[in-house]
Amino acid sequence: MAIMKYQRHYNDLDGLIDSLFTGVKIPPVDIKETASGYAISAEIPGYKENEINLYVENHVLTLEGKKEEKKDEKDGKKYLVRERVVRDFKRSFTLPEDADEEKVSASFKNGVLEIDLPKTEKAQPKRIEVKAN
Repeated sequence: MAIMKYQRHYNDLDGLIDSLFTGVKIPPVDIKETASGYAISAEIPGYKENEINLYVENHVLTLEGKKEEKKDEKDGKKYLVRERVVRDFKRSFTLPEDADEEKVSASFKNGVLEIDLPKTEKAQPKRIEVKAN
């Protein structure tokens, strides 16, 4: 069984301090392994697909979110309470050796990013037919 290693990145000191007191501002993920590959699900509510970047470089899968912070006042409205702070995030995963990084695909729906990462052909089990004599 291969294990994916991951790293969390903070873009600023405020983000790191905030995460210590109010919870981490990066998306939580679930990673599953099947016989044919890996499935990664990341919860990214409040983001649009054009605000999410996903790329592979040097056998590392990186997930980034960049969102413009809403201004304090818009259309004459001023925040009285503001708990839903949105920050940029970056999260990286070192891929297992059997991951086929050329065939990564992703979809985004209802605030959930689904990443499909197939295994290489040689890493998948092959059935060998047994013949009777």
